[in-house]
This record gives sequence, structure tokens and C-alpha cells, in this order.
Amino acid sequence: MLFSCIRAELLKLKKSFVWLACFVIPVIPAVMGTGNYLSNLSILHGEWYALWTQHTLFYACFFFAPLISVYCAYLWRLENFGHNRNVLMTAPVPLSCIFLGKFAVTAMVTLLTQLWMFFLFSISGLFIGLPGFPPLQLFGWCLRATFGGLVCASAMLLLSMCIRSFALPIGLSLVLTFIGFLFSNKGWGLFYPFSLIAAGMNANTYDDKLSGNMLPFFVSCVLYLALFIGAAISVLRTCDVKA
Repeated sequence: MLFSCIRAELLKLKKSFVWLACFVIPVIPAVMGTGNYLSNLSILHGEWYALWTQHTLFYACFFFAPLISVYCAYLWRLENFGHNRNVLMTAPVPLSCIFLGKFAVTAMVTLLTQLWMFFLFSISGLFIGLPGFPPLQLFGWCLRATFGGLVCASAMLLLSMCIRSFALPIGLSLVLTFIGFLFSNKGWGLFYPFSLIAAGMNANTYDDKLSGNMLPFFVSCVLYLALFIGAAISVLRTCDVKA
């Protein structure tokens, strides 16, 4: 049943504007980060690592979470119109599968976004003449940040389910991301769900801040995932349906 829900959610994305957002929006922080790197060559050292600090400063701290919220809001968009929520809730499908199907599809697109981001980062570095290829460690940081992205996805799917507006959850994600940026600067990134992306990606720094703290990072991700997914399924099961 879960796989049927996943297929149904994937059909929603067919020929949707989500793919345009997925491939176009990451170009913006890539251009901004590369431009910032070229403007500060006198103080930036470390080549690929220095370029990484500039890309992730914009991407991880300001663009990635709102982009995930676009995916989440779109997957709930159809159900939030008219009486479609009533039809969904009366379908012979476990409520947990409904939410987990949306989460699985969001996770797929989130991973694709991360791979696309790293490709843009690599192309940017080669274009400006950095030697060789990006260190594998940077690719590891990119994949690690995907777990933080999944936490963000679970939270935004919950918000998009409860708030029947396409734009409002996206706006809230911008605010929550900015708060996450402040938490990261204070060194509290592992305690706030919207800071986990920047923590996992090691945004705007040369040294791996999670070195020796990998277990707390993944524990935090798992706990927040369990919290948000559990809360979402509970809301679906207990709250009245109002169209």
C-alpha cells in the first residue's frame, strides 16, 4: 500500500513546476557563492574548501529549506482544495501510508536537489580554474546534510498538512531557516531542526564541526524525524476533517 501511495505522489510531480524549482533555484546560490568567492580571493584560502564555504553560506542557510518547503506544499496542494481532503481521508488506505508516501517522494527530490547542488558546485570550481576535482570529503558533507533536509521535509509536510495555504508554509520556512542560522552561529545547531542542514553541510567553515560529533547529529535527526512524522500521523488520525 505504501508503494501505491508513493506512485500516486510521483504522478503529481509529472510535468509540474516543482522540477523547474528543483533545477533553477540552486543555480542562484551557486552564482552568488562563486561571485562572493571571486570577490574575496585576498582573504579566502583553501581553494575548493573556500569555495564550499561561500556556496553553502547561501545555499544551506537560506535556500535549501525553503526549496524543500515548496516540494512539501505542492504535494499537499491538491488535498487542500475543496473536498479533496475528505476524499483522501475516506480512501481505503492507512493514514500512515498517506503521509509516509509524501515523505518518501519529498526525500527523493531532496536527495536529487543535493546531487544537483554538488554538480553545480563542481562545475563552478572548474569554471573558475580550481585545480583537480572537489575533495570526496565535501561530497560526504553534502550527503550528510541530506539527513538534515529530511528533518526539514518532515516538519514542512506537517505544516503544509495543517495550514491549507501554499505560500504560508513556505514563508514560515524562511523565518525558521533564519532562526536556524542564528542557532548555528551560537553553536546550538544540533538542538534545532532547521539548523541540521547547515550543521551537516558544514556551512561557511573550513573545519568539520561535526568531527567527533557524528553520533549526536544523527541521533538528533532520528529524534526529530520520529517527532514530526509521529505528530503528523497522529493529527491525521485524531483531527476532524474540515473541507
